[in-house]
Amino acid sequence: MDEKNIQEQINGINSKLDIILEEIALQRRHRLEVEDLKEDLMRVGKDLYQSTVTELEEVHDHLDTGDILFLGKKLLRNVKTLTKTFEQLEGVRDFVNDFAPISKELTIDFMNKLDEFDRKGYFEFAKEFTKAIDNVVTSFTPGDVKALGENMVTIINTVKNLTQPDMLNAINNAVNVYNNLDIKVEENVSTLALLKELNTPETKKAMSFALRFLKNLSQQQEDVKLIKTENTQTI
Repeated sequence: MDEKNIQEQINGINSKLDIILEEIALQRRHRLEVEDLKEDLMRVGKDLYQSTVTELEEVHDHLDTGDILFLGKKLLRNVKTLTKTFEQLEGVRDFVNDFAPISKELTIDFMNKLDEFDRKGYFEFAKEFTKAIDNVVTSFTPGDVKALGENMVTIINTVKNLTQPDMLNAINNAVNVYNNLDIKVEENVSTLALLKELNTPETKKAMSFALRFLKNLSQQQEDVKLIKTENTQTI
C-alpha cells in the first residue's frame, strides 16, 4: 500500500514536471521570437537611420531647422483649414461616385446619337463638304478672296434682286419659253422677209425692250463710274 502511494506521488511529480518543462519551452520559444523581432527591428531601424542620414545630407544645405519648425507651426495653425480641405476632397469623391452612373448614361446617349448621325449620313456629308471647301481653297488665290470681299455687298445685292418674286417669275418664264421654243431657220432668208419680220408688233416690242434695256444699263454704268470718280477725288 505504501509503494502504491509513493508511485502515485511520483506520477504526480512527473506530471507537474512535464507542465513546468512545457511552460519553460514555451517561454524559451517566446524569448527567441522576441529576440528575432528585436534583431529585425534593429536591422530595419539601422537601415532607415542610414537612409535618413543619406537623404538629409543631400538637402542639409537647403534645409534649416527653423524652416521645419515654421512649417510645423504653420500646419498646426491651419489644422481647421486642412480639415475643411479634406472634407471638400471627400465631397468631391462622393460627387464623382454619384456622378459616375449619370456620366455612363450620358456617354451611352452620346454614342447612340453619334451612331444616329452616322446612319443619317451627317459624317459623310461633312466629309464631302470638306472636300468642296478644299477645292474652293485650292482653286482661288488670296487676291481672288480679297476681291470677293470687296465686292461682297454688290454680290449680295445682286443675289437679293435675283431672288425677288418678280425676277424669279421672269427668269422662270424665260426658261419655259426657251424650253418650249421651236424655231427653224431656213438656209436662204431674204432681206424682204427680214424687213417684214421687223415690221411685226412682236419684233417692234422686242427691239424697243432691248434698246431701253441697253440704254438703262449704259446709264447705270456711267453713274457707277461717276460715283467711283467722286469717291477717289474725295480720298
